[in-house]
Parts: sequence; structure tokens; C-alpha cells
Amino acid sequence: MKISKSQVPYLLLFPGFAFLFTFFVLPIINLAQTSTQTPISGGDTGQYTQTFAFSNYIHAFTDNKDQFLRSFVYATLATILALAISYPLAYAIAFKSGKFKNILLVLVVAPFFTSFLLRTVAWKQILGEEGFVVPTLRSLHIIGQQTTLTSTAFAVVTGMTYNFLPFMTLPLYASLERIDPRTIEASGDLYANGLTTFRRVTLPLSMPGVVAGTLLTFIPAAGDYVNASILGSPSTKMIGNVIESRYFKIVDYPTAAALSFTLMVAILILVTLYIRKAGTEELV
Repeated sequence: MKISKSQVPYLLLFPGFAFLFTFFVLPIINLAQTSTQTPISGGDTGQYTQTFAFSNYIHAFTDNKDQFLRSFVYATLATILALAISYPLAYAIAFKSGKFKNILLVLVVAPFFTSFLLRTVAWKQILGEEGFVVPTLRSLHIIGQQTTLTSTAFAVVTGMTYNFLPFMTLPLYASLERIDPRTIEASGDLYANGLTTFRRVTLPLSMPGVVAGTLLTFIPAAGDYVNASILGSPSTKMIGNVIESRYFKIVDYPTAAALSFTLMVAILILVTLYIRKAGTEELV
């Protein structure tokens, strides 16, 4: 069988499409089917039948609206903190690091060499009574003698910020590194000070990295459950913890599927609005 030149691109794309169909489209379809099922009357735990009960979505959201709100608040705070930390770091690596650039980039991705779970457990020790943070803050009278940092919203957001920091730093670095230094020098020739140059030249040119970094941080943070499970308490549970509990402990697959689908749709809507508002032509 002879293959024409016009068919070659489709053949090259076939493996990727097959992978996406098998591991993305089919699971999404199965998730949608599961979300409208109801328990079989008199059946064993975990046995459900398709009844197209779309009310599952209403009940799932109303029963867990606090966890939904908490997830997006925590994810937003972690994204803002990650941006505040990553932008100066990425700027320094891109423009000021010189021969140490590669070493600093390796240090940025070095946390990925360790398990996500172990990194989170480490933060439990750092913020615990045996760590150095709590005694230091107490000695400075910033927190009371009975105040703890673990099992709090502060610990959860801190863990999320740290764990997703490389996802913010690398896109920012890639965007800043592409900026032509002569553009920044030209603004100085036009008598712009450092702050004006950053506000009018550097920041606008780095917006693709800002948008990409915030998306790569916010999306996984909104669905995260490891940080809330290890560093938090029942009062800091996120929607990811509820979904995990419904799937593996309560064995309530329809509710878990409805929550998962609702979370995906909510994130998709927020991401679309964000890109339209703050995105650039490279991302839209």
C-alpha cells in the first residue's frame, strides 16, 4: 500500500490521537456515565445502575460547596505566593546569574528528584514543634506560645506553594530569557528608570510566562489533596480530599464522579475567562 505525501502528517499524528483517546477521552466518557448512576436497590456496596440521575450534580455541589470554595481560595493564594517568589527568582536566573545559570536551573527542578509525598511530609516536620520555624517565631513574639502551624490553612497553602513552585518558575524563566536585552537597554536610553522599564517593557514581554505559570500552578493546586491531607485538618479539607474519600473509603462512585466532573468544568471556565482577560496572542 502506497502512502501519499498528504497522508504522512495524519499517520504521524495517529499515535498521539490514539493515546489521548484511550487515556483521556474514554475515561472522561466513563466518568460522565458514572456520575449519573444510582445504587442498585438491595445490591451490595459499590453496585450502581444507570438512571441518568443528573440531580447527583446538585447534591454533590450543595453538600460540598465549602470544600469547593476552600479549594479555589487555597489554590489562588498558592498561585499568588508562587508568582511573588518565582518572578524575582526567574528574573535573576535569566539576567543576573551569568555562568551559574545552569546550576540554578538544576536547583529549581531538584525537588522533582524527590517524591511529592516525601516533600510534603518534610514540611510537616519543618512547621512542627520539632522544626526551627515555630520556635523562631515564638522567640520573636510573632506567634503565641500555644500557637501551632501544622493542621492549619497556613501549612496547607505553604506546602502547595512549595510543591508547585517549579511549575511557576520555569515558564517565567523561559519567557524572560527570550527578551532581547537590547530592548531593555533601549528603554534606558529613553530615560526610563528601572521601575518604569520593568512596568512598561519587561513585565508585558514576560506575560506569556506569567499566564502559563499561573495556569500550571493553579490547575493542579485546585485539585490537590495530598497537602491538605498531610498538613491540614478536617477543617481545611479541599474538594480533592472529598473525591478521594468518596472513591476509596465510602465507595460512592457517582458522587465522586459528579464532583470530579464539576471541578473540571469549573476549572475550565475559570481558565477560559483568565486567558481571555490576561492572556496573550501566543496562548489564546
